[in-house]
Order: sequence, then structure tokens, then C-alpha cells
Amino acid sequence: MQNRSYRSFCFFSGILILVLIFHFWLIPASHVIAAPFAQIPTGSIPTVTSTPTAATAYVLDNEQGYVNVRAGPSSVYFEIVGVLVEKTTVPALGRSPGGDWILIAYPGVPGGVAWVWSDLVEIKGVLSVVEPPPTPTLRLTPTIDPTLAAQFLVEIPATRLPTFSPAPTMLPATPVIVQPQAVTERLPIGLVIIALAVVGIFGTLISILQGR
Repeated sequence: MQNRSYRSFCFFSGILILVLIFHFWLIPASHVIAAPFAQIPTGSIPTVTSTPTAATAYVLDNEQGYVNVRAGPSSVYFEIVGVLVEKTTVPALGRSPGGDWILIAYPGVPGGVAWVWSDLVEIKGVLSVVEPPPTPTLRLTPTIDPTLAAQFLVEIPATRLPTFSPAPTMLPATPVIVQPQAVTERLPIGLVIIALAVVGIFGTLISILQGR
């Protein structure tokens, strides 16, 4: 019984080996080699990248209603080339090394770009640092015509300040001693009149007696 089972196992094993050999022998070698390379594309592989969103500058509200646009990142060395009305949005192209000025697209000026002060705008997006234009020669200070300036000069007369006289020096009071004056004895005027009247009467009597 065991020999019969062993012979059956060997028979089926031999048939399986023959089937495998027959299968691999009939399949062309080219199909076996080309199969792994059939999935490799012959052209270039496209790269999928996201398009970055362009940065913008939004002009904030201010008292003037607009902001000045200059030819460069300085209010001293670069002149004003235009203005932006508040609540206006323009493309932002970059920022100065210090971040104080923003480079914007501004058609109508040389190069089509200009600069605006960063505190006056709101930036949306990421800006890279750009090299500012060379600083021009400082503009000469305009001279003032002295004849014209003299017309606006107003001469203010000098105001004389009040003068104060110093107060006199106060000397200590010296006591005045009043000495009593000697009383001159004088005759009463009535007594003199009576005496003269008596003399007159006496003279009149003498004249009458002599006339007799």
C-alpha cells in the first residue's frame, strides 16, 4: 500500500515538473526581458509646480487721501514721479534692504517701476529684497533773490523798555531843636494913642493961654 502511494506521488510530481519545463520553454525570451521595461516612459517626465501668488501693495487711508511715489527709495535723493490714491492696489515687486520702501509696478515712468514708503501700504504676499537704484547727486539748493526776499521782510521797531530810577537814599532824620526866642517887650498901641492925645490937648491949652 505504501509503495503504491509513493509511486503515485512520484508520478504526479514528474508530470508537474514536465508542465513547468514545457511552459517556460515555449514562452519567448523577448517577452520575459521586455516586460520589466514596458512601464518606463521614453519621453521627459513633466514636473508639476504651483504658481506663486503675485504680491500686492494696498494703499492705506491717510489724511491727504494719496501717497507719493518716488523714483527711488529715499525722500531726499529721489524726486516724486507720481501718486497713488488711497484704497488702490498695485503689484508689489520687492522691498529695499532695510524694508522701509516697497518697489511697485508703476507704468508711465522710466523702467515702469517706482518706490513707495512701506508704512503707507499693506503688503499681501512675500517680497524679496531688491537692489535699489544708484543714489543720484544731491540737488543744488535754490538761491533766493535778495530783492524778492526784501519785499517780505517786516522790520519790527525796537520797543524801549521802561527805565526805573533808583530811589533816593534815605538819611536818618535829624531832630530839630527849637530854641525859644526872646520875647521883645512892646508898648500897647492903645497906650501910645492916649499919650499922643494928651500931648495934643496939652499943646492946645498952651496955645489958647498964650493967645489971651
